[in-house]
Amino acid sequence: MDARPITSARRVGESSPVGEGSSALLSVVVPCFDEEAVIRETHRRLVATLETVPDLDFELVYVDDGSRDATLNLLRGLQGADARVRVLALSRNFGHEVAIAAGLKRAAGDAVVLIDADLQDPPEIILEMLERWRQGADVAYGQRTERDGETRFKRWTATAFYRLLNRLAEIPIPLDTGVFRLMDRKVVDAFLAMPERDRFARAMVAWVGFRQEPVHYQRAARAAGETKYALRNLLRLAIDGILSFTFAPLRLATWLGFLACGLALAGVAYVLVIRLCTDISVSGWTLLLVAILFLGGVQLVVLGILGEYLGRIYHEVKRRPLYLVKERLGFPASGRPADE
Repeated sequence: MDARPITSARRVGESSPVGEGSSALLSVVVPCFDEEAVIRETHRRLVATLETVPDLDFELVYVDDGSRDATLNLLRGLQGADARVRVLALSRNFGHEVAIAAGLKRAAGDAVVLIDADLQDPPEIILEMLERWRQGADVAYGQRTERDGETRFKRWTATAFYRLLNRLAEIPIPLDTGVFRLMDRKVVDAFLAMPERDRFARAMVAWVGFRQEPVHYQRAARAAGETKYALRNLLRLAIDGILSFTFAPLRLATWLGFLACGLALAGVAYVLVIRLCTDISVSGWTLLLVAILFLGGVQLVVLGILGEYLGRIYHEVKRRPLYLVKERLGFPASGRPADE
């Protein structure tokens, strides 16, 4: 298969970050939140991996998502020592998905890699992703075959969620994937054209289409530090993924309403038959209490589902900026996005 032709995606007026030439430019976007224990090793392995690729320029775009530790100071040091490093510091913690969007907006590469800073996704896999891209793939996404260093509960819930989402969503979403992937420039541009606030990157990339291929790998345990995804964060991410890419909860509310009506009609028929055809006295207190509790529960569930969708609409119509930047280092002076 012919290699992908390289057409530089650098913004008008910007010079190459590593010198002029016809080499492809690869941007690696790394969202960071309290990663002081691992960020140096992450940078070392990224550089060591990418420097083995001939005819490849690269930039490393670190997005500090309001870290509370020394992560930002370490990133400043990395940028001062390496001109290929760019640092984007957000004004507070906006969340992992927003940090991804901020980094993608600043990435200037012909292709862009998304990778977390914790080294659970081995940087060396980027080489295989690059090969898939050069062979014509528009997206090369990492698909986990094993998940080391995670509890059985987390592995089970993650497996169940991805399969549930894939069944409910209106588009096929690859199973057992995270944010780790390589995207061609046209895919990045399509991703950035989606302005929604409640974001779920892996499903958004699946939505844009194009040619997408898996790269299988074994996910490692965290190199250092602690996971930033507590159970409530994972639950919130699951809710965002389901509500953003399917109307199934609304359909569920409709079917619950039909079920409640059906049971109510069955109860009425039962009472009439007993009343008219037998001499049995029907007190009805137990049945009445059960019916009230059931209908009340159905109504609360339906209101909760509607509230989730209405809350997202309210969030969207306020039109606040997706994020705010307090510091940017290593980026060219021109081509600054309007929201910075």
